[in-house]
Amino acid sequence: MPLITIRYTTSRQSPSLKADIASTVSDLSAEILHKDPKVTAVIVESADPADWFAGGKSLAEQKLASFWLDIRIVDGTNSKDEKADFIAAVYNRMEELLGPLHRESYVHVHDVRADAYGFGGLTQERRYIARKLWVPPYQLAV
Repeated sequence: MPLITIRYTTSRQSPSLKADIASTVSDLSAEILHKDPKVTAVIVESADPADWFAGGKSLAEQKLASFWLDIRIVDGTNSKDEKADFIAAVYNRMEELLGPLHRESYVHVHDVRADAYGFGGLTQERRYIARKLWVPPYQLAV
């Protein structure tokens, strides 16, 4: 149930670019971080390359693209290697979508506490406890 926010800048124009970005990061979070795409939310925002500065120059001047991706996941649900693999895969895939990237393009994985994060009015901690307390009918004593 991650929430993923992506802000990007590129000179490439495509009517499907935002949808492609959303689909890509949702797919990568499912593949690498094992997150359920049915409860993954993605917000995609574009920025003008003239308004995005890195190294003191606008990306319009540098003729480079860039992005900032922020993903919130429950602490302890992914290993360091999974997070590193996700960061590398996102960077590579965003370069395919946006064009040559400025090195200052970021992925931030927030490991958040299960009792402080949730959706649909329930924390992830409460969802976890409810799953643990549920006893399958075949295990009930008659």
